[in-house]
Amino acid sequence: MEHKATKAPQLPLEYRFIKMIGPVEGFPRIIKIDECAGMYHAMVMELLGPSLEEVFNVCERRMSLKSVLYLSLQLLARFQTLHAKNIIYRDVKPENFLLGRPGMEKENIVHVIDYGLAKEYINPESGTHIAFRGQKGAIGTARYMSVNTHLGREQSRRDDLEALGYVLIYLTRGSLPWQGLPATDHRERMKKIGDMKKRMSLEDICDKCPEEFVSYLRYVKHLDFYEAPDYDYLRKLFFDLFIQNRFVDDGVYDWTGKFESKGA
Repeated sequence: MEHKATKAPQLPLEYRFIKMIGPVEGFPRIIKIDECAGMYHAMVMELLGPSLEEVFNVCERRMSLKSVLYLSLQLLARFQTLHAKNIIYRDVKPENFLLGRPGMEKENIVHVIDYGLAKEYINPESGTHIAFRGQKGAIGTARYMSVNTHLGREQSRRDDLEALGYVLIYLTRGSLPWQGLPATDHRERMKKIGDMKKRMSLEDICDKCPEEFVSYLRYVKHLDFYEAPDYDYLRKLFFDLFIQNRFVDDGVYDWTGKFESKGA
């Protein structure tokens, strides 16, 4: 629900983007959007399950490589879908990725929610890519945002994928190197995190992760602002790693059976 007098309403934007995406696996289904009590806009969506941050806590803040690789394949597919609809997400974080309801058919399907910061990167009228600009405010969550975002640069598809890389490293390592930096306020914390991301080698950022994570970050960080990512290449990095480790594709995740089943 959102008050009708809100200065920067998000629900109409959220509704528009979800309708643009359409009925695709891994995206929430909207049941209805309407006025409520004459004072609010209300959007009714399908009920989903826990976020990846909640799952991470249930897994004692460390996921197995097998589960992270499963998630990487799903999330790359989600971002490929989003980008194919000319949308960049700009708010990549585990709290915005929800599983289906426990005990239901889609309990292990990752859904991308919350489109309040999303943006079209292709102008719908001209069909052209948005122009590169600097000196913009940093939009997103500092822990996961790309280095270019810290530098105040316009975001594009590459920035969604760099942020996704940090999420996958976070789930694998249990934390990111820039967590817990001392700072007096949000601005100082943002600067310290950005400086650390720029300063650290990819190998140090991906410490305790297989080298494929370094290859992933190196690729997305070298993408041009206007360039279309090679999603198949990125998926193959993680799929081949799954095969090399001889993981069994049985659909079992670290959290399987750890959430109470919710009936229909």
